[in-house]
Amino acid sequence: MRAVVVGAGIGGLAAALSLRRAGVEVTLVEQTARFTEVGAGIQLAPNATRELRRLDVLDAVAAQAARPAHVSFHTWSDGSEICRYALGREAEEEFGAPYLVVHRADLHSALAAAVPSESVRLNTTVVAIGQDDDHAQVMTATGERLTADLVVAADGIRSAARQWLFGEDEAAFSGTVAYRALLPSHEVKDLGLPPLAAWLGPDRHFVHYWVRRGELLNVVAVFSTRELAQESWTARAEPGEQLHEFADWDPRVLSVLERAGQVFRYGIHTRTPLERWNLGRVTLLGDSAHAMVPFQAQGAAQAILDAAVLGDVLTGATPTDVPDALDRYVRRRLAGATSMQARSARAGSEFHLPDGPEAEARNARMAAHATEHRFLPQAAVWRANAVDDQRKR
Repeated sequence: MRAVVVGAGIGGLAAALSLRRAGVEVTLVEQTARFTEVGAGIQLAPNATRELRRLDVLDAVAAQAARPAHVSFHTWSDGSEICRYALGREAEEEFGAPYLVVHRADLHSALAAAVPSESVRLNTTVVAIGQDDDHAQVMTATGERLTADLVVAADGIRSAARQWLFGEDEAAFSGTVAYRALLPSHEVKDLGLPPLAAWLGPDRHFVHYWVRRGELLNVVAVFSTRELAQESWTARAEPGEQLHEFADWDPRVLSVLERAGQVFRYGIHTRTPLERWNLGRVTLLGDSAHAMVPFQAQGAAQAILDAAVLGDVLTGATPTDVPDALDRYVRRRLAGATSMQARSARAGSEFHLPDGPEAEARNARMAAHATEHRFLPQAAVWRANAVDDQRKR
């Protein structure tokens, strides 16, 4: 069995590892000439780290991660705590896998190191994907044709493969823009910041947590807007722009934003849910299938779960079985990923409620839930095992 995976992001690398574990020969193609340190922090809940353990990369990821003991929510104006939930050892004991916060580059590096270099083709741009009854083909910009039994398109939110399969369909602007920055721990240690926190305010929220073993503070400051914003990991904010957007917020928030050096600005985009991700011997995976706003910290996790199930349905399969196996993969993953897209969007609306009765009612609901439950409301999805539980159905 041979597969071509298009895109060497987190989803593509996880897919390559999962397919190799299933006995599939994998060629991973990536248009960039080399892997670079892009992005910033990322949260990995137990549903994701459980699958990283299955792929034998959890130890490498955990060695570079931080393990917050709890997550807390705060009001925007004075920083008063709305509620908090347990993470750390309590969550690991309850769900059988840790809750980690990492630099995206550290997760990417751990996955990339586990894929044999001879299976990776960098500086390779895919210009078309085709198929017939027996094979799928990837055509490159140099005119080369790579033939396999299946093609996995993990080419991200701006997926060309998605359009080749299902027609014109652009990423949609979510109406939210994020500033992101990384600050050395010594620059903010005097602020007494909680280990992982979200501050909620009108049309805005602010998230911070430690990454790289606590050496860096990852900061994400999100605001709502009607003005279309560029989807880019490398676009820089104007100097001081973030301070204007978060004026009058709690002094600790403003101190962090003021001390941030290089601040990036990116428009958050999503993809419209699809009724199917696959066609014949070709399937989508990760953001190309279900890009979502990051307000439940599940975007990367959902891509990792895709990879786990894809490897499972292809274990023991023959080339003839591929179309049916991809149908099973989509049946097992589409509903859960689509539900998480919607849940993430609702969370963003809840975070950004205006001051007054709506925000007060939200805060009361959050505090009441935290009184009765140790773990976040979304923790229900952390318990599910993407492979073993669904295999029993």
